[in-house]
Amino acid sequence: MGGEAVVAIITNSSVETLRLTEGSAAFAIIKASEVIVGKGVDGAKLSARNVLPGVVEKVLDGAVNSEVEIQLSSGGSVVASITKQSVKALGLQKGDQVSAIIKASKVMIGV
Repeated sequence: MGGEAVVAIITNSSVETLRLTEGSAAFAIIKASEVIVGKGVDGAKLSARNVLPGVVEKVLDGAVNSEVEIQLSSGGSVVASITKQSVKALGLQKGDQVSAIIKASKVMIGV
C-alpha cells in the first residue's frame, strides 16, 4: 500500500542519519492535525507542496473535532483531524472527492 509521492523538508543532518539516497525506501509520518482537507481545489494554486487527491472513506465525529479518512488512489489512506464545523462547512460525506493538503515542513521521514 502507499506509493504516493510526498515532499518533505528535512535537514542535511537527517538525510545523513537516515542514510537517504535517491530511490531508497522511506515512509512519511504526518500528524492528522496537520492535514488540511480541501474540496474542489483541482487546479488551485496553493503554497502547500503536497496535494493528494482522494475520496472520503469515513467521517467520525468527536466532541469538538472529526476524523476524516481519505482513501488515496494509490491504495493508501490519510486521516485528517478537523473541526466538526469544518466538516459541516465543506458538507463532507463518504464518497466525496477531496484533497489531503500537507505542507512539506509538516512531514517527518522514517526508514
